Amino acid sequence: MHDTPPARPAHPLAAGITSGVIAGALWGLVFLAPQLLRDFTPLQMSISRYLAYGLIALLVLAPRWRRAIAPMHAADWWTLARLSMLGNLLYYVLLGAAVQWAGGAAASLIIGLLPVSVTLVGSRAAGALRLSALAWPLALCVLGVGLVGAQALAGGHDDTHDLPTRLAGLACAFGALLSWTAYSVGNARWLSRRPEISSQDGSLLTGVVTGALALLGAAPAFIGGVAHAPADWMRFWGIAVVIALFASVIGNALWNRSSRLLPLTLVGQMIVFETVFALLYGFLWEQRWPSVLEALAIACLLAGVYGCTAAHIDRRAKPA
Repeated sequence: MHDTPPARPAHPLAAGITSGVIAGALWGLVFLAPQLLRDFTPLQMSISRYLAYGLIALLVLAPRWRRAIAPMHAADWWTLARLSMLGNLLYYVLLGAAVQWAGGAAASLIIGLLPVSVTLVGSRAAGALRLSALAWPLALCVLGVGLVGAQALAGGHDDTHDLPTRLAGLACAFGALLSWTAYSVGNARWLSRRPEISSQDGSLLTGVVTGALALLGAAPAFIGGVAHAPADWMRFWGIAVVIALFASVIGNALWNRSSRLLPLTLVGQMIVFETVFALLYGFLWEQRWPSVLEALAIACLLAGVYGCTAAHIDRRAKPA
């Protein structure tokens, strides 16, 4: 007897959007980790998070391991290895460097370009909305990122780094943008090809592969590094486990569900909520209100999501 794919919700747009919003709220937590762990390197933060992700995923899958991997072929494992590198390890190293060097607000809002990059790629899929129908929402996203980028270059609220360091941080943020765009598109396409693998199992299997890859980077990340007090190491690994559980295990499962229910041109817009929640958490951490430019940027991003969602709803409402 074979497992049947989960039933498709009666209202896939609403279910997909809800899953995307919650995933974004959980993913926004990852922007706080580099602020909390400034004495640790981006590589250490990435490796620790994904070692924890792999261990948690393996423990959850252990009781039904054979059944979970039954649908997997060799090509699927290679695909997960590529996606794990792009969307997890490489992305988080670049993100950590961007947050530490350019500031959390600048990094999170450059990642806010993900809706534009993913939508541009998704618009090439068969049956996708034309870019002309999404022109103004995408323009608002670009405007929002431009506003915060201008503030980051001017120094913003972070005077601890000079201009070259902030520029390097912005470059890392754009590198993370490219890495996660490739992951998002590749992950959505893989999930569509393998409907027999549930969204949760897809996340957990990705975690196992990511954890195995993280083991390869453990030695260069932790051997010969700066010494830390035992209390600092406890805090470091505690944050790694929390981020792995909420952002990786739960957040990735919700994102897989959103990717299955929404077209790529709308999936990309859901990433905005990671940016918005990252900003909210960052403002709470810094105990300040957003600047005028940051508030305008948030408004532009949210208006862009609204416009894109409205365009998809309008299209479905029209008779064929």
